[in-house]
Amino acid sequence: MHQPPISELSGADPELAQLVEAEAKRQYEKIRLIASENYVSQAVLEATGTVLTNKYSEGYAGRRYYEGQQVIDQVETLAIERAKALFNVEHANVQPYSGSPANLAVYLAFAQPGDTIMGMALPAGGHLTHGWSVSATGKWFNPVRYGVTKETGRVDMDEVRELARAERPKLIFCGGTAIPRTIDFPAFAEIAREVDAVLVADIAHIAGLVAGGAHPSPVGHAPVITTTTHKTLRGPRGAMVLADTEHGKALDKAVFPGLQGGPHNHTTAGIAVALREAAKPEFRDYARGVVANARALAEALQERGFELVSGGTDNHLILLDLTNKQVGGKPAAQALDRAGIELNYNTVPFDPRKPFDPSGIRLGTASITTRGLGADQMPQLADWIERVVIAAGSGDDATIDRVAAEISELLAKYPMPGWST
Repeated sequence: MHQPPISELSGADPELAQLVEAEAKRQYEKIRLIASENYVSQAVLEATGTVLTNKYSEGYAGRRYYEGQQVIDQVETLAIERAKALFNVEHANVQPYSGSPANLAVYLAFAQPGDTIMGMALPAGGHLTHGWSVSATGKWFNPVRYGVTKETGRVDMDEVRELARAERPKLIFCGGTAIPRTIDFPAFAEIAREVDAVLVADIAHIAGLVAGGAHPSPVGHAPVITTTTHKTLRGPRGAMVLADTEHGKALDKAVFPGLQGGPHNHTTAGIAVALREAAKPEFRDYARGVVANARALAEALQERGFELVSGGTDNHLILLDLTNKQVGGKPAAQALDRAGIELNYNTVPFDPRKPFDPSGIRLGTASITTRGLGADQMPQLADWIERVVIAAGSGDDATIDRVAAEISELLAKYPMPGWST
């Protein structure tokens, strides 16, 4: 059953309560490899379900537009101070509702409509809000995009420098959603200084690894940092903008009143709890475990003939090109889900297929590391993936069912925050 129990919800709305229980059970029974997901602790779950959701709090601590903020101001200040300490930054805003609004706040603070901005192209691993055409950021600004080289699957910083010199962007984004390699923050910072651009490090995927010392920090290189608070950071669904003192005031004005109304105080509380958890020594072990699992899984997949974009991984994320397996990413992802392995289909660099039916799948090891799986289990996981991908290409449902049974047997040994048998 769901933990903490939802007895009141079950009485008031049994239909919805059944759906919540079903989702909790589904998360327990799946090997969850979606790189943007994780399990929050029961403490985070409890914080996000408190009466803090009742309070409206436009403004900032000590500068609200509503009365009755004596406690809320302390909650938000606690989250801010923990964020500043964990990431060693001068300024933190914990109010953004999600990662996209956090990035939009950066545009509002430091650019005007029509300005040139620069980010990684979506098919190469960038994010929609880094200037892709279907995003408001691609419609309201003049986007220029860098990618990766076909031979290595990695960013060529010399090409980035040439593009920046030619286009002179106001903002340069580094980071993205499908980048399996270490981001070279010092190199991006040097380029940004050369063209007088504001460097923005979007560390939504790797924030927990940065906090845990398993990935280099952008602090001291990027004056503006955006991140979600879930993924590898293991917090609730929210976001933060981190900055130096020089850029902090403009960012605060952009978040409120520029983009948002009152913050979600229950989420702020959950963020505060997650930041406290991430400051503990055991979280550093967790972050290193995430990377170790990803590398072990990547090696085991390569041994089974899978093609990895960039040839491997330095973080939590693996991007597989299934072209040589003669199956598309979408049918493979759907078959894997039926077998109990949850991930997402994804474009790969220079993908000849359409985005809704791409060549690749994306995997992440944050969730399974939270459950307690280690490097020793990664060869077995790679074997399951191989068997199901082959079965997806041949329509072998029996194999998919057998793998599902084997996965269920394994996961019964690993507890999940938020669900108890």
